[in-house]
Amino acid sequence: MATLPNPLPRLATDPTGHALGLALPPGRLIDATDEGPWHEPLLWHADAPSAPGDWAAHHDAYRAAGLVPVVVDVGGSQGGPESWELMPADTSYPGDHDPEEVLTGFWEEYAAEGEDWPGLARGTDAESLQADADALVAWFADSTLVVGSPLKEPRLALVPARRSADIPAAIGWSGPANYESDTARLCAVLRSWEDRFGIRVLALTFNQLVLSVAAPPATVAEAEALAAEHFAFCPDNITQGAHNTLRAYAEHELLSKPTWSFWWD
Repeated sequence: MATLPNPLPRLATDPTGHALGLALPPGRLIDATDEGPWHEPLLWHADAPSAPGDWAAHHDAYRAAGLVPVVVDVGGSQGGPESWELMPADTSYPGDHDPEEVLTGFWEEYAAEGEDWPGLARGTDAESLQADADALVAWFADSTLVVGSPLKEPRLALVPARRSADIPAAIGWSGPANYESDTARLCAVLRSWEDRFGIRVLALTFNQLVLSVAAPPATVAEAEALAAEHFAFCPDNITQGAHNTLRAYAEHELLSKPTWSFWWD
């Protein structure tokens, strides 16, 4: 994994992040991996739920410090990130992979015989997309990080990464390990979705990835084209989901939906 300078070690002696321009609540640094402690922290996460508006209020400061926010669930059946069997040693760099090549390879492996890869779905080129994406993920994070969230124990986390799409690779997240052991290949797809649909990585659990989506498909045809990408990215979403055809999945899970969720068996 090609990495940026990691500011997280500075939090060991400066827990509030004051020197980085931050005002962090009590939290902890995570360096645990499937092979023992990593040589530097992979992420920081807060010890308690956040107050409403914290993400949006401090987003610019996080980015200035070289950190990207995400929600992590520390109370799932597999525990928090220190128990997730993170695998940074097995992770490459998302920019080294072509997203369509990644999706094409998965499609050819998992699609029915004779079903040709339809190509990437069209997204939007609106100049305001990325600003809208940041605003939307902040809104969702605000409702996800507080008591009463759908997650059991949601916590604000900070990850040293170039962009939101790189977060799973930056920590060596192993949620899709039974499907793809190098999470950077999936992050290459996330980068493409970030550019075309304004996704942001909103939340991670042991094996679930949740995205906010600023520009979801607005027609059934657009949604169905994108459903092929979702199938290639995570076949379990469709083969083990409530909507097990591309069209049904498109209509019920993608059409005008501002969040996408993925889970790998």
